[in-house]
Amino acid sequence: MTAIDLASEPLLVGAKPPPAKARMMLSGQDPETPFPGIPVQAYEQPVYVQRSILGTWVFVSDPEGVKRVLLDNVANYPKTLMERRFFQAAFGDGLLSSEGETWRAHRRTMAPAFAPPSVAAYGPVMAAAAQTFTDHWAGLPAGTEVDVAREMSDLTLEIIGLTMFSAGGAVSARGVETALTRVMATLTFNPLFLVPGLSGLMFKTLSRKVRAIFAELDAAIAAMIAEREALGDAAPKDLLARLIAARDSETGAKMTAAEVRDEVVTIFLAGHETTAAAMAWVWYVLSQHPAVEARLHEELDRVLGGRTPTVADLPNLTYARMVLDETMRLYPPAPGTSSRLAVEADEICGVKIPKGANVAVVPWIIHRHRDLWDRPERFDPERFAPGTERPRFAYVPFSGGPRVCIGAQFAVAEALLILATVAQRFHLELKPGHRVAIHHRVTMRPAGGLPMILRPRQATAS
Repeated sequence: MTAIDLASEPLLVGAKPPPAKARMMLSGQDPETPFPGIPVQAYEQPVYVQRSILGTWVFVSDPEGVKRVLLDNVANYPKTLMERRFFQAAFGDGLLSSEGETWRAHRRTMAPAFAPPSVAAYGPVMAAAAQTFTDHWAGLPAGTEVDVAREMSDLTLEIIGLTMFSAGGAVSARGVETALTRVMATLTFNPLFLVPGLSGLMFKTLSRKVRAIFAELDAAIAAMIAEREALGDAAPKDLLARLIAARDSETGAKMTAAEVRDEVVTIFLAGHETTAAAMAWVWYVLSQHPAVEARLHEELDRVLGGRTPTVADLPNLTYARMVLDETMRLYPPAPGTSSRLAVEADEICGVKIPKGANVAVVPWIIHRHRDLWDRPERFDPERFAPGTERPRFAYVPFSGGPRVCIGAQFAVAEALLILATVAQRFHLELKPGHRVAIHHRVTMRPAGGLPMILRPRQATAS
């Protein structure tokens, strides 16, 4: 491979140095970072402690420290009550918000639906949807401008709709997205959530608003669940049918209709929004790194020769996977994962953790940490070349430990099939003069969309 010319590398969005001093805010909208309040020390120290009027915050980036929080001593670090309340308001008792035995039972019950054989079964649907999508682009004049962030959202929405609900049905994928978009806009932090005596009332009000938004969708999901149950073995073999039929491997219990509903909404967010975000950033970084894109095209032409990719091709698309992994390192779709509460005092990497401290494992920081990555703001897929070793918890786009994303394999397969299908047929150029900025609201996407110019390319037969 021809080495990437570092001198000609562009300054990617998000490469701006963190502030030298902490600010009072822990999050907010900044065009260069999802965490403008976190100073450079958090990117340099294994464990960084930040104290403010909001309490003590501990940012853990050392892989062994992350492992202690997410795996070895995970019982001491449950999600904070505020975070659980936010997610419960939006998604009920789905995997994002539930705890304890409810979470464990749902995780066991849902695991087979996301196991490798199930993901392989979804592969033809994913590939066909991506092929239909590129056929539409092929019908547009060369040089057409498209909002790639919007287009990727439409494509991943189509895929999750087909794999979850099959064709037709009472629930439309677009209806789910519309509801989720309104709900995400509603989930805005208010300082009153922190005020004792008012927080309960605030969350009740928030829950009522969310339920009103979801009312029509909930009725449609309930009707579809009832239809699937009535059809029995004749029901489509989609993800919804798998969830309805699934049984807990330990207790044999099935999920109730309400529990299935909560997981359906959760999966839509995790399976649609995060993959759409990842793919938008993929096209952005490829547009800025022609040498990387050229090597990707060479691999796709050699392995596929212009045909539609399948799940069986994915192990041979090693450079495509390197590009995807490096993109999710720089732009993790969920850059903050979740904050945890120290139930009891602990010690992480020699740092005393007081009882009641907020403990944060932040992929955005870990993936840019000076001790873990050389020139971390630089885009370089070679970091993920086969045989390259790194600590397990130095790269956590899907979190880790027991609560590692259940749909990680689904998301990777979907992203690679989309990448292979689209990149075979198109080169995408960032619209001249467009300044890419970051928008963070649970997931992280390009603010205001991502306008790009379509340039058809001809795959070379292998």
